[in-house]
Amino acid sequence: MNRSAEVSSRNELTMGRILLDQGKLSALDAERVMSLQKEKGLRFGEAAIELGLIGEADLQQVLARQFDYPYLLPGEGSFSPELVAAYAPFSPQVESLRALRSQLMLRWFVPGHKTLALASAQPGEGASYLAANLAVVFSQLGERTLLIDANLRNPGAGALFNLGGGKGLSDILAERADLSAIQRIPSFVDLSVLPAGTLAPNPAELLSRSNLIDILATLGGDYDVILLDTPAAQIASDFQTVAARAGGAIIAVRKHHTRISEVAGIKDMIAAAGAEVVGAVINEY
Repeated sequence: MNRSAEVSSRNELTMGRILLDQGKLSALDAERVMSLQKEKGLRFGEAAIELGLIGEADLQQVLARQFDYPYLLPGEGSFSPELVAAYAPFSPQVESLRALRSQLMLRWFVPGHKTLALASAQPGEGASYLAANLAVVFSQLGERTLLIDANLRNPGAGALFNLGGGKGLSDILAERADLSAIQRIPSFVDLSVLPAGTLAPNPAELLSRSNLIDILATLGGDYDVILLDTPAAQIASDFQTVAARAGGAIIAVRKHHTRISEVAGIKDMIAAAGAEVVGAVINEY
């Protein structure tokens, strides 16, 4: 057997093993696939589809896993369908997210910069959606990624990732918990989430504590990319504090919804906090 045939055989066996482990093929099914594969000179996946044992979506998912780009089928993982980067990785929305990721890798996540805040003028403009999906696409790139829900007033990351209740950022800031509150998300590559934690009566004061600076510095040794979701500017000025701690922020803007004056206002507020406005992202979805 030549070198290319060995590689092909190894890949096909890997595909079969993945499908077996997922319960999508039985051992008998795999034998039928290999028989048809030999008979017609097909690839393993093509033979499995021809036999009606798997669908195109199953094949694409296995290929993604083989190339270290795992994603989820609809309903798998019990996460929010808003995580389009996980459930619809080849959609136009996710292509846009990958383009944004590339820009941020070039313009912001360079040596010396690991943290970035996500801000918006009003609720419903997509900051949490953007933060969560950016976290997924950064992790798919192989970057050790941490999403921090710093929206201590109306947190959203816990629901998006189906984390349930428990300790989080507010508890760490109040010294009622430690960094073990960070939750690894095993369905994704190199992705962890620090939820907001207990709803506290003093979120502005908690985020203003100097230990947030120390926490981010410590986490910078463990992660390549740290994204912080923040409350809308219309709700509270907490986002300014988080942006200042992060050093930079991008602004989520909803098409036909956000006013230009609001974008200008939040841009000035971020700059006044001593942080850099890295850019603005128009959310059309």
